[in-house]
Amino acid sequence: MDTEFHESVPFGTSRETSSQGVYVYKAAKTADVANERSSKRRKVTKENHVQENAQLPFVPLLNGTESASLVQLRYSTFRQVWSRQEEKITAVLEELDTQILHDLSSFIADSAPGSHDYIPTALINIGSNVSSFGRLLDRIHNRLLTTKEGGVVVLESEDAPNLKTALKNIIRAGVSIFEGNEGYQELSAQSDGPRLLSYDLEVLHGCVKRHGVRKLAVAFRDSEAFDPKLLSDLLSLLSSWLDRIPFVLLFGVSTSFELFEDRLPRSTVSLLQGKHFEISGVGDSIHRLYESVQTNKENRLWLGPQISKVLLERSGNYFQSLETFGRMVKYACMSHFFANPLSALLGKTISSAVQQSEFGQSIRNLPSFRKFCEDLIDDGNTGHVRSFLNDDTFLFEETKRSLQMNQEKMQELFQSVRVAACINDSLKVAKDVSTVQLTVLALAGELRDSLVMEQILSATREQDSAGLQDLCKKLNPLLDNSSELQKIIEDLEAFVGSNQGAGTLRSGYSSSRSITTTTVVKQQVKLKKSQAKLTKEDSEYTAIVDRLYTELKAHFDRTLIRPQDLFLHEVFLFDLKSPLKDTFAPRTRFAIERVLSNPFDYLLSSSTNSDGQTSAMQPITATLYQLYLESGNLVNVYDLWHAFCASIGGESDDFDERMALTLFYRAFSELKLLGMVKTSRKKVDHVAKTAWRGL
Repeated sequence: MDTEFHESVPFGTSRETSSQGVYVYKAAKTADVANERSSKRRKVTKENHVQENAQLPFVPLLNGTESASLVQLRYSTFRQVWSRQEEKITAVLEELDTQILHDLSSFIADSAPGSHDYIPTALINIGSNVSSFGRLLDRIHNRLLTTKEGGVVVLESEDAPNLKTALKNIIRAGVSIFEGNEGYQELSAQSDGPRLLSYDLEVLHGCVKRHGVRKLAVAFRDSEAFDPKLLSDLLSLLSSWLDRIPFVLLFGVSTSFELFEDRLPRSTVSLLQGKHFEISGVGDSIHRLYESVQTNKENRLWLGPQISKVLLERSGNYFQSLETFGRMVKYACMSHFFANPLSALLGKTISSAVQQSEFGQSIRNLPSFRKFCEDLIDDGNTGHVRSFLNDDTFLFEETKRSLQMNQEKMQELFQSVRVAACINDSLKVAKDVSTVQLTVLALAGELRDSLVMEQILSATREQDSAGLQDLCKKLNPLLDNSSELQKIIEDLEAFVGSNQGAGTLRSGYSSSRSITTTTVVKQQVKLKKSQAKLTKEDSEYTAIVDRLYTELKAHFDRTLIRPQDLFLHEVFLFDLKSPLKDTFAPRTRFAIERVLSNPFDYLLSSSTNSDGQTSAMQPITATLYQLYLESGNLVNVYDLWHAFCASIGGESDDFDERMALTLFYRAFSELKLLGMVKTSRKKVDHVAKTAWRGL
């Protein structure tokens, strides 16, 4: 490596800037660095196996023994599973935008600029859902392009520091919609006739006239961030061109329409003809998105209760868009397939590649497998356990059968959650409990014995015949897999139909049948509650209600299982919250300290040094940082330099001290940039430590 030094000056001196040393550092050629490989790096075991997996998107697991076909199967299964989830998420997003999209499209289509003195203006209350407004503008723009009516020009606050720049960006975006970037460049570079200025709206007028544009929407995504005076001047100018350019304005308002209107002069407000629109709240939309991800009937992978809580807590505590929520779900799904070799079992068809011996051993090491075998031993099936442990073929066949059966149990669990949510919403049992909360409780195995479930079942018994009939009509599509419940509902319909003359029937559990009697004994008033006598019709109705209650409770007891007790739940239930939480709520300082203390946690290397000790193979900044940790509040730079030389091999005969000094200065500069050291005023040749590990 070629290096040149001029006037070397010791570090920490207080000379003037003009007399400080200048170091010219020339990096070595890339080819030379590429050829420098340690002897350890060349000693790679199973070299052919590594080369076989080099081009695969996922790394081999099972201690590196996973076959290439298994790695490819994991990746292809991830693509299949996520593609279905992504389609469902996209469908929900489009459904959420359907109403507001229809209203805005109708408003733009019905607006007739040029016939009045005002600009048609849509004021859209977006609140914290800024990303939904961007997605909405994209869909409106695509719809206008499809119908060949016009397009949407989006203007950000940073695009309008002054009036000229704002006009330039509007003209550039408007012309590029219909003629592309090349067309705009040719238009601005043409030399025929008088050349128009880049901020002259005559340029946009010519483009609109050539292409027959009928609607040109200008969207202010973050309207509150615009300078009010600039916005007033811009709107006045656009209004003066309204008879030639068909402008329609779209304002995204995060606060309130009154505050937005108060920021503009009355003369500017008089130029606008506004109409209010509302975008649905983020919280309800995220709940809807979570339900669609978890309760999809084609699901083969579900998020566990811990990850679900992290997702929902973050959506409630932060301004989080629906797209961000979808990316978090994707990251959780990808993490499962990337780090779990058994995720290959989630494919539609289980390939013969899973019959690798190491794959079978990984199944036998699962906690759910051990519990499964213990249950078999308790039932006296010791022969099956012996076959599981010794016969790979028997193990794989039972794994496929159990996986399919337990996934069906998960589907039944979510179906029961939908039934419980339907009863809760219809009877208004617990208004503060949503379907998402019921889902999280069910995933944790806590819903069956919860208080809300007792309230739901009790409320069912207290309903009169009219209320119970309405409830059964809503439950009927959700109980297609329970013939007994279907029969009870049919008996209820037949009984109520044959006793229409008796009026509304009430069960013996109805609160309206409670009678309170008052007696006076020795000048003391005593209250006594009793039940009114039931008629024959009410008694028969109560018997049907008891049958419905008993069957519903048995249905919930059978289906609301604890997913963590199922065999192979590690395959179809992902519940490791740490990767998700650390990724989307990172601890920056902890990450920096870890990468400097243990760089081989992040670097691919054959080094086995992972205890944070200094090593010549690690980056020089990490080496200097580890020496820095051993010092006190004031660090002697000269002593630190000598310790650094000793760490990187300063005692060898071919040691290049000048190159080492260059590396030392670079590492020290990086530590200073990270805010770990600063110049000390007490001692010239010392620097002060400004950060301590773990604080």
